[in-house]
Amino acid sequence: MSKEQLNIGEASKPRFEFRTFGQQFDDAHYRMSRLSVPVPEKVWERHSDEVYILSRTNDINNTKIRDGKMDIKTYVQTVDGLEQWNPLMKGEFPMKKEVLEKEVIPAFQVEMSALEKDTYTLEEFLSLVDAHPELQAVRVHKQRFGYMVNDTICEYGYVLINGAQVATINSESTEIDDIKKTLADVGLEGVENINYLQAIKRVIGMINKPLANE
Repeated sequence: MSKEQLNIGEASKPRFEFRTFGQQFDDAHYRMSRLSVPVPEKVWERHSDEVYILSRTNDINNTKIRDGKMDIKTYVQTVDGLEQWNPLMKGEFPMKKEVLEKEVIPAFQVEMSALEKDTYTLEEFLSLVDAHPELQAVRVHKQRFGYMVNDTICEYGYVLINGAQVATINSESTEIDDIKKTLADVGLEGVENINYLQAIKRVIGMINKPLANE
């Protein structure tokens, strides 16, 4: 069976991903940029402001909000150290109470008081999060540089997590062997795979563990 052609910024079947976070990965970033084939100008450099909703009781559902839209992905499996995540739900604010009760709140794996309003704005939802002892909203700014190495979608990024800057680098594809080759080519073999949930929890102290090269 032929491989699926991946294009940066476009949907595909569920991909496997290596990602890590630390203070810097300058050498790997340099090699990634040199090995990359040309990519569309729109992914040369991207900025975004997002809010991640962290739950002390959940490590399998990744919830983020960008431009008033909610995106939840759920962990599927790890194969050869690479994680696979699938879309769980997408929604937009204002959001109906039924959607929050049936799709969003269960993803946090916490108990929450009954919702009283029929719809909730983003600000009202974040107020619910702030009032819950097991949940925390974390503001994240991303500056991302896109590449394509060995048919894998790659990026290097500077991430502000509640104002604390860390670096991230990743490679993702539907083909595990292509990711492995990319990690070897750019010098990331043996580096810990850390997803966004884990990285943010470590930075804010919800998990007592350092990032990859600290």
